[in-house]
Amino acid sequence: MTTGERVRFFRERRGMTRPVLAGLVGRGPDWLKKVESGERQLRDHTLLVRLATALKISDLTALTGDSVPSPVGPSARLVLPGIAKLRDALRGPLFAAPDEPSSVDVLRGRVAEAWRLWHASRFQRSEVSALLPDLVRDASALPRRLDGPERRKAYAVLADVYHLAQQAAAFAVEPELYWLIADRGRNAAQEADNPLCLAGASWTWANGLRESGYAEEAIRVVTEAAEAVKPHLETGPDDLRGVYGALHLHAAITHAREGAEGDAWRHWDEADRTASRLPVGYAHSWTVFGRGNTDIHAVSVATDLRTPGTAITRAETVDLETVPSVERRSRVLVELGRAQKQRKDHAGALHWMRRAVEASPETVRFTPVARGLIYDLAKEARGPLKADAVALAEEVQVLAS
Repeated sequence: MTTGERVRFFRERRGMTRPVLAGLVGRGPDWLKKVESGERQLRDHTLLVRLATALKISDLTALTGDSVPSPVGPSARLVLPGIAKLRDALRGPLFAAPDEPSSVDVLRGRVAEAWRLWHASRFQRSEVSALLPDLVRDASALPRRLDGPERRKAYAVLADVYHLAQQAAAFAVEPELYWLIADRGRNAAQEADNPLCLAGASWTWANGLRESGYAEEAIRVVTEAAEAVKPHLETGPDDLRGVYGALHLHAAITHAREGAEGDAWRHWDEADRTASRLPVGYAHSWTVFGRGNTDIHAVSVATDLRTPGTAITRAETVDLETVPSVERRSRVLVELGRAQKQRKDHAGALHWMRRAVEASPETVRFTPVARGLIYDLAKEARGPLKADAVALAEEVQVLAS
């Protein structure tokens, strides 16, 4: 059998239609038809991994027929729920108009509610991705109907939509689509011509740079943005201070991942001072910057610096109830799992990863470092822990065999 014939065999065995499988890997049905018929050769490793992941195949040799095993490991990308409809919205005609045009205020309220859902839901990706196609279409059409200050406000709302879409798409769509979303968010923020909007866009843009391996560029983006808004902190709104603090937390994490301990804690200290100047209970609407999130980032900084003792000590002062984000609560539990794994405490690591999954299954499922940790635990655990680790790996759809 050819690779294309094998793809068709596994697709039909799973009861998938050609449009469904093609949509899951970011291609059209005609492309898949040509692959299955042999008219188009499939040599792209990334596409093979996407197909294997969508078909729930644990080894690429099932598709390629090669004799050397090529397992699809824990870093294989899962598929964002509702991705096909989001793609259609992003690739839609430029002059499309919504059936019922929204005002800036109404659309801003819808976006704010979507952000609240992102932080409140245990299944944030599934639930928010269902809202994104309509938000993208409506927000994209709004600026064309307005002029002057109202048009700039509409672009600010559009930027927020794309920032939310970027969060949902991270590690869950093909890189081309992710960067399309990120670039549109950045461009919308530039059109809004608002320091707060530009600073927020810098935070999301730097997320993509950091996760793509461009740590130096990510640090430059967030530090320059922080310096740009710093002169306005005393007279600006709380949200400007919130984004300023979030930019410093971003720099702290990136420096920590690069092993720059002094720089990491220097940026965290500046974020800590900023959090102290904000009202009690304040949390930025989508970066969630505030007292609780700053404390959580101290755990992350210590873990990324591979100082597990410091991470665990820092965690003792964290009150998860002060963090108004289920996703962030799950993430700090992952950090504690990582810290225990660094100490070679498999039982402790498994405990915290189980807690993280209970807090938000989708946060763990779509976070590569969390998937990798669970994969390692399933492979390395011995005795009574083995069955529990394997069960957790199966629950988060890590292909551990």
